[in-house]
Amino acid sequence: MPLPEIIQTPALFQAGLRHGSKGTHTTRTSMQTELNEAMEGMTAYASREDYQRAIVDENLLGKRTTANRILTNQRLGELYGLDRGLLLFRVLRHLWTADPASRPTLAHLCALARDPLLRASAEYVVPLPLGAECVRGEFLACLRSHVETRLNDASLDKVARNAGSSWSRSGHLDGRMRKIRKTAPASYGSVAYAIWLGHLEGRVADELFTSFWMSMFDVPRAELLDHAIRAKQMGLIRATIGAGIVQVDAGLLTETALSN
Repeated sequence: MPLPEIIQTPALFQAGLRHGSKGTHTTRTSMQTELNEAMEGMTAYASREDYQRAIVDENLLGKRTTANRILTNQRLGELYGLDRGLLLFRVLRHLWTADPASRPTLAHLCALARDPLLRASAEYVVPLPLGAECVRGEFLACLRSHVETRLNDASLDKVARNAGSSWSRSGHLDGRMRKIRKTAPASYGSVAYAIWLGHLEGRVADELFTSFWMSMFDVPRAELLDHAIRAKQMGLIRATIGAGIVQVDAGLLTETALSN
């Protein structure tokens, strides 16, 4: 079954969605280890300049050469923004603190929004039946259908390797040589982020639970609703869910992130 299409609204692009034929996964994975270290070492109020100074000048991430520090800072910026002026990152940073258990999925959702190549790879990985093997030839064919002739075979192969690693970090794949589809987890923080991203697309009510972002979770709709209720209880979103009626307002996430 094909994944839901992203409704590319001005609000989504203004928040930080990146579109096009290029992406960070030509050279890197989702870099979750580096992101974790950067978030741990910086306050919630750090600016883009603060992140750059810490990563490049102070070697916060422990890279061996200046060139690697500069490149790491650049790639992390591409994937996550690291910029309070970018709403996608600002909401991510707020949820990062609110629900630490959701961090791998939060990072993955943000990387999907920021990297068109990782987003393209979702078309193959997410619909795989649980327990099925990720077949490299099929994965490459899916990526080729998106990039057409813009990447040579060697570059495309590297994208497949990097994307496969990123899908492992998010919990969708397991194994090193043979990657097997497994159940990806959900938690209230990551579900709140998916709801917010759908909100930026202009989705309302039940539509918020059928978006591209929500399809990243391998759990029943009832469990997604439970996580949404938990997010409401934690003050992340406004929601009324009951008797078959779903009313969710994710604007609170924007309001809270901008006020911090």
